[in-house]
Amino acid sequence: MNLLSSMNVKVSQQWVCGATRLPRLMGLFCLALGFVGAGQVNVWAADADIESQEPNTAVESVAKRTLQFDNVEPKHGFVLSGLDARLQLVVSQQLSGQLCSDVTHQVAYRVDQPAVVEVRDGMLVPLQDGEATVTAKDTNGQAVQLRVRVENTGNEAAISFPGRVVPIFTKLGCNGGGCHGKLAGQNGFKLSLLGFEPNEDYEHLVRESRGRRLSPASPHQSLLLQKSVNTSPHGGGKRLDVDSHEYRILSRWISQGMPYGSEDEPQVVSIDVTPEHRRLNAASSQQLAVLATYSDGSVEDVTRAAVYESNDSEMADCDERGLVHLKDLVGDVAVMARYQGHVTVFRADIPVPDSTITEDAFPQQPLNPVDRHVFAKLQSLGIGLSPVCDDATFLRRVTLDLAGRKPTVPEIVAFQGNASPRKREEVIDRLLASEGHAEFFAGKWNAILRNRRTGGALRFANVAFHQWIRESIASNKPYDQFVREIITASGSVASHPPVVWYQQVTDTNQRIEDAAQLFLGQRIQCARCHHHPYEKWSQADYAQLSAFFTTVSKKTGRDPLEPVVFANLGGSSAKHPKTGEALKPAGLDAEEVAIGAQDDPRAHFADWMTNSSNPFFARALANRYWKHFMGRGLVEPEDDLRVTNPPSNPELLDGLAKSFIESGYDLRALIRLIVTSRCYQSASDALPENIGDKRSYSRYYPKRLQAEVLLDSIDQLTLSPTKFAGMPAGIRAVALPDTGFSSYFLTVFGRPESTTACECERSQEANLSQSLHLLNSEEIQSKLAGDQGRAARLAADANRSDEEKIRELYSIAFSRDPDARELKATLTYVAGKENRREAYEDVLWSLINSKEFLFNH
Repeated sequence: MNLLSSMNVKVSQQWVCGATRLPRLMGLFCLALGFVGAGQVNVWAADADIESQEPNTAVESVAKRTLQFDNVEPKHGFVLSGLDARLQLVVSQQLSGQLCSDVTHQVAYRVDQPAVVEVRDGMLVPLQDGEATVTAKDTNGQAVQLRVRVENTGNEAAISFPGRVVPIFTKLGCNGGGCHGKLAGQNGFKLSLLGFEPNEDYEHLVRESRGRRLSPASPHQSLLLQKSVNTSPHGGGKRLDVDSHEYRILSRWISQGMPYGSEDEPQVVSIDVTPEHRRLNAASSQQLAVLATYSDGSVEDVTRAAVYESNDSEMADCDERGLVHLKDLVGDVAVMARYQGHVTVFRADIPVPDSTITEDAFPQQPLNPVDRHVFAKLQSLGIGLSPVCDDATFLRRVTLDLAGRKPTVPEIVAFQGNASPRKREEVIDRLLASEGHAEFFAGKWNAILRNRRTGGALRFANVAFHQWIRESIASNKPYDQFVREIITASGSVASHPPVVWYQQVTDTNQRIEDAAQLFLGQRIQCARCHHHPYEKWSQADYAQLSAFFTTVSKKTGRDPLEPVVFANLGGSSAKHPKTGEALKPAGLDAEEVAIGAQDDPRAHFADWMTNSSNPFFARALANRYWKHFMGRGLVEPEDDLRVTNPPSNPELLDGLAKSFIESGYDLRALIRLIVTSRCYQSASDALPENIGDKRSYSRYYPKRLQAEVLLDSIDQLTLSPTKFAGMPAGIRAVALPDTGFSSYFLTVFGRPESTTACECERSQEANLSQSLHLLNSEEIQSKLAGDQGRAARLAADANRSDEEKIRELYSIAFSRDPDARELKATLTYVAGKENRREAYEDVLWSLINSKEFLFNH
């Protein structure tokens, strides 16, 4: 069946008129319409009986049936006011199921009054006052029409500098951080970053250097325009064409005498994208239309003035027209649109083409709530689920993820011999209660809480803080209490070890930035100097959040190296960096907090953060831990939970956060929920039905062992423990109290330096130095050839057969028996070597250099 011949048509749009917002219609054939310019767009046609210039019964019946706006009488006309007005068309066709196909740039357009309006690259452009009917028709004759009226083409309004000129600079990248928007500007010309300070930009552009950049008497001779079209040497190259819409606006603004604009002109209050969410085929495209709503209720299309950015360039990118280009991968992707400090997001789901996956392909009884959300997403995308991993793989995986080590041979034997149907749950509970779990996760938190030595020497403070973190995890301290004790820490290290966080993070700004990133998943650093380019946070929001910490101070105690931390009680405030206004403390998107005379402001910050209604706290931790176990966060990076960086499975993240809150912020309960899921216990082997999936958790994604875990694993296999200065013999690398211990191995394999609150400091990327170190370094060779090492012991052991020894090595390295091929090859190699010690050294070397050893799968 020809899908085009069976399509329906419908108008899809959201209009804002004063306080009334008309909902979108997700039509089968959608026209999303708006404009760029100084006028407003108004619905004005009264009925659906628009006459085509060439009557066609099929076209008329389809149009009459489906051209409509939800909850209002169908209206098919728009008013374009002024020559700068634009209307972005978005034409789409419904395919089978819920799939949609964007055909904006494939249909043929016809205008019955071509002197009034024309279609350029899918956008309506006014030419002169009048009325016209625009018809979009596909190759099968299906069509949809709209009426448009153009007015005020002979009455051009004054162009606003902040409203029209600055967005052009942003669109063209002129005020970006790599060009004139950087702190020192570029080649003597400076603009505010992304145009957040238009008054300063106006001074630099119009009045600086005696106004040499602009020529009102001859706009085309202006240095600004000559640079933009590259007729005058320009480091940024050509940015505009002389016949472009943007060039015309800039030229007219200059000819008008460079007006700044009035103080009472309407301001953008929000932007929306049409469509918001689509289900599309891979390797297809989708045209977006972006609408800006102003403080006076007017709406304009800013599609060609907005800036776009994909959250995953491997999945999709978006060009300057707002046309999203999907790649060949399946899954989901989000594209951010930004205009004048406001952001919105388009989301696309890309299913497997012609998938035969049905509900029957998934377990009918999910192990827990995690699986319900994961299975629903997989089924929606037509992605198959890999089978459950075998017991050996599960034991190795969960022991590495929970305790930062590989299972011992006795643990493997005991697990294999356990006939209980709950044996996986039992091993999870045992590991969660183990000392190894507390040590491993203490190291994880230790790094991002910046517990590191200063001056090269390990201090009592480092050890005390690490021990406090370890004990908190060992006792399963509720997470909200754990965070509260850090945030409100006062006194000396001896009495309150968490004060070390304040000793390490000494700057008020850095403290609030770390706290927001660590515990809220909000990277607010940008808002310190300007409005956040990817979020709604302003400098005022930043200042109000930092006000919670402005009373923190410290004084010298008995030990000058360990100052006492305290907070002055009573009210606190922080100055707005631009206006100098003293702002009272307030959480993000929260009301100002009244601080009592005897109150520690930080306690109020902790109250707001850990309140169950806080939209950030539980989600941030749930996403952080999900990434630890699943290899990829529901949001990436894991501590960047922006509106413009949505989760790959929003329902799952909400469910994890809700469960975490209801458990009383029980970290073990959250971990147990994740690792007992069928999702976590899936095999890592890809199937034909899920080989292209990288975001939906259809299988376990292998991840390279962390530096400390890998070193401990090598020590465990070779029986040659690494020595760390000042530490007890045999201490594991994951149990070290800070990251300052000298170790080339740990450094080359990506151990973090603990200088930031970002887990991105830890590198999991492979590189040549790592390969060479494992292959031929003195450190590895000494572990293999040590007189007390495993190779020497195996060679000297005459009581066991080579087969027993090799099976033991495979159990230690891979937590499994060798298969027949591996066993035969290894036995043959050992038997053929005259020097048996060297033979076992070679076997150990080959195991260490295998991918299976290096990865948790």
